[in-house]
Amino acid sequence: MTISVALCTYNGEQFLKEQLDSILNQTLAVDEIIICDDKSTDATISILKEYKEIFPSVISIYENENTLKSVKNFEKAISLCTGNIIFLSDQDDIWVNNKVEKYCAFFNENPSIEVLASNGYCIDEKSVVSEKYSLWDIPEFLREQNIKIDYFKTITYFSNIVTGASMAFRRSILPELLPFPIIKDLHHDEWITIIASSKNAFEMLNEKYFYYRIHDKQQVGGLFFDKTERQKKFLTRHFNLYIKGENFRILKRKIKKLAFAYNYNKRFIHEQGKHHQLFVKNMAEIKDLYYETIDEIKKRFPIQYFILKIFDKIRNKRQLKE
Repeated sequence: MTISVALCTYNGEQFLKEQLDSILNQTLAVDEIIICDDKSTDATISILKEYKEIFPSVISIYENENTLKSVKNFEKAISLCTGNIIFLSDQDDIWVNNKVEKYCAFFNENPSIEVLASNGYCIDEKSVVSEKYSLWDIPEFLREQNIKIDYFKTITYFSNIVTGASMAFRRSILPELLPFPIIKDLHHDEWITIIASSKNAFEMLNEKYFYYRIHDKQQVGGLFFDKTERQKKFLTRHFNLYIKGENFRILKRKIKKLAFAYNYNKRFIHEQGKHHQLFVKNMAEIKDLYYETIDEIKKRFPIQYFILKIFDKIRNKRQLKE
């Protein structure tokens, strides 16, 4: 098994050394680190060249002629990797020192899994850990309540709960993933997870194998929440695909979620690649479930439904946007 790391950089001088050190000091050594820099204007390139002098056989640096931005820069870095297992890396995080070893062991023991992610810690600009709940805790919250986790539906019905900073995958899945589509608000990690989970080839470990840094310049936020029982209950309820319509309030919330999911998936319909039919089918299933829930509300709560219908029509809420 050969191991590659696809690392993308852009003006990352502040935290880059910590991340590189954490990758290079793994208990299971990586074979190559492919670094694509997106036209940094700070000391990023100088730092990378310093490390390349020390690790010339491991580190390769590619300086983009034109700015690619995150999604296409990761696509480039991934395409340049030669390993059987490819890890994704942000420039501002830190890896737990046995991350590579644990991931590779999991891949060896689970041949059907092609993409793997994990839970992680929250750290600040000084690398101090903050005790927070995160989106990565959601699968475990659901398991604690004996609720089945369906990664594909969780992400396409609600939102992405996986970050590329924790992700590794087998080289064999690349033909399914590349090229990454350019769709508004779609990041490469969400795309990878959707495609892998649609094949039942994705898993997420509850163990924490990386430190995710919160700082002013980061591209993606909104991952962490106060560590309270109230917040845990909210996240568990929100991401429960199988919640029963015991009362009008729950059913109303359910059609709101389904309307969101339908409209959320519309952006994929314009993706005319090999996975087009996957999203056509998913939207059809969401639409059917939406109208089934509407019918249930009509039958069980006809007066409330009549009022809700008028209110939603005026406010344009809980509507499918055809």
